[in-house]
Amino acid sequence: MPQLAVGGYTAQISPRGAALRTLRHGERDLITSWPAAGPVPYFAGTILAPWPNRVGGARYPFGGRTHELAVSEPERGHALHGLVSGVDWQVEEEQDALVRLAHTITPTAGYPFTLALRVLHRLDEHGLTTTVTARNEGDAAAPYGCGPHPWLLGDDLELPAAKVLVTDEGLLPRSLDDVSGSPYDFRRARPLDGDVIDHAFTGLAAGQARVGGVRMTWDPAVLPWVQVCTSGQLGYEGVAVEPMTCPPDAFNSGTDVVVLEPGGEHAASWTISAA
Repeated sequence: MPQLAVGGYTAQISPRGAALRTLRHGERDLITSWPAAGPVPYFAGTILAPWPNRVGGARYPFGGRTHELAVSEPERGHALHGLVSGVDWQVEEEQDALVRLAHTITPTAGYPFTLALRVLHRLDEHGLTTTVTARNEGDAAAPYGCGPHPWLLGDDLELPAAKVLVTDEGLLPRSLDDVSGSPYDFRRARPLDGDVIDHAFTGLAAGQARVGGVRMTWDPAVLPWVQVCTSGQLGYEGVAVEPMTCPPDAFNSGTDVVVLEPGGEHAASWTISAA
């Protein structure tokens, strides 16, 4: 399993899901890790593509037809977090400061498209930066979205987001509300105190979030949404902070879906560091 060490940071990258398995600054863990032999709990550290979050009912319209995906969230009947978080990626390059991994999505039930994915994990004195690049290798346009799923270690949250996506009992979008006066206003840092959150946020004043002494940054023009999930209801440690290109059920709503034309490419990056 590739190991990185630069500028007081250390990281371990798993080929399973191209996942960030560990990230430490000095003697401090910045993310929740998992055993090297697996399994990977709650998508921890994995790459989510060709969609993040959920496709409601595991079906969506695109290109004049309805596509039916495999149900991967059986308790709700949805397709969750894409197609690549549970597969073994190929390690193409490994150095002290970086790891490159590759995986090609080939046509499958509900996603009849071919995408070449590349992930670069690069460590420096400012933290770990991950870049995901997708290229459409097929002959038809393909819907696409991506994001990461790290669990940051800390018990308070700061998130400069003005809007929260309120969901129904199946965690599908119902309304986009202002956070002012709601339990979802984290524009000033505050303790979570057992708050149960599993919501997407947008209207970002900046592409950043802080959980305790851990900071995550990204370009909000590329990743205008961020899902936040607290772990108390799961019996897991940490807070999932998931910058996303599109919101939950975007393949049905069309909101911020990236349409990759044949030969088209898309890249998204984010950085996790000690605050």
